[in-house]
Amino acid sequence: MVRTDNVVGFPGPKVRRTAGRLLVAERLTEARLAARLTQTELALAIGVSRQAVSTYELGTKSPEPATMHAISHVLGQPISFFTKTEHTAFGAFSPNFFRKVGADTKRRNLACEVYAKWFAASVHAFDEIANLPAVDVPQFEPEDGLESAYTEEEIETIAEKVRQHFGLGWGPITNVIRLLEVKGVSICRLEIEGENIEAFSYWSGERPFIFLASDKGSAARARFDVAHELGHLCLHGWVSAVEIEDAARLKQMEAEANRFAGAFLLPRKSFPNEVYSPRAEAFIPLKERWKVAIQAMVYRCKDLGLFDERQVTNIYKQISFKKWRTKEPLDGACGIPLERPTLLRTIAELILSKGQTTIEEICNGLAFAPSVIEQMWGLEAGVLRMPHETEFLPTLK
Repeated sequence: MVRTDNVVGFPGPKVRRTAGRLLVAERLTEARLAARLTQTELALAIGVSRQAVSTYELGTKSPEPATMHAISHVLGQPISFFTKTEHTAFGAFSPNFFRKVGADTKRRNLACEVYAKWFAASVHAFDEIANLPAVDVPQFEPEDGLESAYTEEEIETIAEKVRQHFGLGWGPITNVIRLLEVKGVSICRLEIEGENIEAFSYWSGERPFIFLASDKGSAARARFDVAHELGHLCLHGWVSAVEIEDAARLKQMEAEANRFAGAFLLPRKSFPNEVYSPRAEAFIPLKERWKVAIQAMVYRCKDLGLFDERQVTNIYKQISFKKWRTKEPLDGACGIPLERPTLLRTIAELILSKGQTTIEEICNGLAFAPSVIEQMWGLEAGVLRMPHETEFLPTLK
C-alpha cells in the first residue's frame, strides 16, 4: 500500500545549473564528508584548487563536466546523487551518540552524521511503499527534574520496565536485533573502511535508528553494543547536542548506557542466581546461555555486589593470563552467531519480488551508490545493479 505521510526534508539546498542539470552544493559536501576527505584532499584527487572545491560547495561556481565526473568517481556516488535536491526523513534529527570525542574523531563523526541521514532517507523510501513496524520504544527522563543524571537504581528500574514493556521475562534474550526491529527500531550494519566504529544511535522525528558500523568478531560484544544504543534511545532522547559535545557529560551518558545494557541483558532478578564461582572458567557456560561477554558479566557482578574488589581483580588477572582480553571462548565464527539486521532486507526483497517497485526506481529515487543502499538494507552485493552494468553512474548531458 502506498503511503502519503508528510515528511520533513533537509533544509535549504543550494542548487546551480551545470550541463543541463542542477548541482546541489550540499550533496557535494555530504559525499565529501562521507568519504572523510577535506576540501584540500578532494581538490588534489580531482586536479583542481582547494578554492575551486570551496566555490562548488558554496554554490557560487559549477564544476566543468569532466571535473564533475572526477568528483563522482573519487567520492563513489553517481552523478544523480549530486543533482538530487532533497533526501526526505521522518523529522528532525537528534544528536548522535559517539563513543569518543576530540579532534582526531571529528572527521569520522561528520561522516557518521551523513550516513545517519542517508540511512533515515533509505528507510523513509520504504515508508512510502510498505507499513513499517510501529515504534514501541519507551523513553524516560531522570526522576529529579533538576538533575541531568540518572541514579544507578533508576537505571536498573528503567531496564526492568523496558523488559516488561517488551513482554520479556527475566531470562536471556534470544536475538536483541530482531527484538528491536519488531519494536520499530531501524538497524543497519555498514562498514566504514579504515574506521573502528562500534555503533551509534539517533532519532529522526519519532522513529529510532541504530547504526552498527563494525562487524565484530565477538557476537556477544556486538549484542552489548546494540543494548547500549537502546539505552541511549530510552534514556537520552531529550539530551541536547551541547551536552553531547561536553566530554564529561558524554562520559557520564556512556556510563549510564553501559549500566542499562548490563541491566537489560543480565537482569538483577535472575542473573545473580546463576553465578556460582569467581573463576573465569565458570563464566563460559553463562556466556553460552546469556550471550554476553565474560568481561561484561564480571563487570555486571561487580555492579551488583556479587564479588568484592579483590575477587574482581583476581578474575581479570585470570582473563589476562588466559589471553581472553581480545578474544574470549565462544567468540569467532565457530562461537555464538553474530546477529544481523534482517527487516529491511526482507521488505526490499518482498517489494521487488511483488513488482511494487523496480531496481531503477530505487536507485533513481535515493540516488545513492547502489553499494551503499545494499549495505544499509543488508542486501547481497550487486543486487541493485542492472544486469548490463557494473556501476550505476549516470552521465551528464
